[in-house]
Amino acid sequence: MKEEDIYRWITEEDEERSCKAISEENCTNVPGNFIKNALSGFCSKLAEQLVSPGVTLPWMLSMFDAGLGFSGMLVPLKNLGSLLPQLFVSGKIRAFPIRKYFWGFPAMAQAALVALMGIAFFTLEGTVLGISVVSLLLLYSMASGVSSVAFKDVMGKTIPKGNRGRLLAARATGGGVLTLLFGLVLYFFLREQDTMGILFILVGLATILWVLAGVFFLWIEEEKGASDGGRTPIEEFRKGWKLLGQDSNLRTFVMARAFLMAIPLAQPFFVVIGRKNTDADLSGLGLFVVASGIAALVSSPFWGKLADWSSRKLMIGIGAFGILNCLLVLGFSYLPSDYRSIYLFAPLILLNMMAHGGARLSRKTYLTDFAPEEERPLYIALSNTLIGLFTILTAGLGFLAEWFSTDFLLYFLCGMLLVSMLLSYRLKEV
Repeated sequence: MKEEDIYRWITEEDEERSCKAISEENCTNVPGNFIKNALSGFCSKLAEQLVSPGVTLPWMLSMFDAGLGFSGMLVPLKNLGSLLPQLFVSGKIRAFPIRKYFWGFPAMAQAALVALMGIAFFTLEGTVLGISVVSLLLLYSMASGVSSVAFKDVMGKTIPKGNRGRLLAARATGGGVLTLLFGLVLYFFLREQDTMGILFILVGLATILWVLAGVFFLWIEEEKGASDGGRTPIEEFRKGWKLLGQDSNLRTFVMARAFLMAIPLAQPFFVVIGRKNTDADLSGLGLFVVASGIAALVSSPFWGKLADWSSRKLMIGIGAFGILNCLLVLGFSYLPSDYRSIYLFAPLILLNMMAHGGARLSRKTYLTDFAPEEERPLYIALSNTLIGLFTILTAGLGFLAEWFSTDFLLYFLCGMLLVSMLLSYRLKEV
């Protein structure tokens, strides 16, 4: 099957391909670039799940007695490292006519940092292990932050408007299939392995996959774009601050996205709640990885089409979906102990991962379509940097459960999602 045929099958386009919002030069390479970008996503999505701060890392840290506090810091630090530096990076990226290198080379850096995490798990323990892992995760996330700005800009240059949601869905779906297969192997064939053996497989495979993801992305044929307007970090900050004051829709989007973060922030707490209530062993981790794969496989194509139809309405719907999920987790802890099975709890992890996939697709598609082409990197970086600042405030969410109760934490997350829905309703359609 040719690239053109695969591209048309995924995007449901006929022979007359539309190239909305990209140049004619880039239009000629669309099918090949779509597939290369998707293959890169297959690798990176599986790699992300193998060392996920929402599932795998908190599970492993708890098994190595690193303390619940470090598990609670993983998602906020992941978001902080990914988002906060982006405003200072985007101005520099504008000075380069080819921007795919800002995704490919950071992917290689992420591979190296994952390998260092593996070394930390094999040589350290307790508090020292926790500090090492969260520190390496912060650096790993900063590399991811550079990639994020470049990815949306390269996608905006090489993929037509109207097919970007489908590309994001294809990346997530392919990664979901691979994650599902790995989870099944972990559950059925590797569950009897010792913890260190499982850890070696997780870290080693993730390292290789990040290298492959970088190679596929560097293979994309990207035409040179405008390189004027490059700004220093201070100039970028001033420009972004001015833009935020002028664009009310951007302000509303940033706030809606901030409160929608309740969905990924809930993930490690769901994992801890599930493990505590079911006393699950490594087979439980396998089930959660399977749930992650199913979530991407089942939900991503659906979310992708909805995002291309109306990313704003999808943001509203995902908020409601997340509230329902939190209430179901809340209800699980009130079940009689005989019914608290890991097999009953795993679908709740699945639902949250589905919601997370929809949240990411909706806000990425909305921002890519909403941002003016000439200022797209700034819009992306400004939004991400402000979310990074918001993330600092969420680092102490775990203490809500310690000071009050897990129930209070779940109600608090529901409140965040309700605010996100109200703000998303006020957004302009794009």
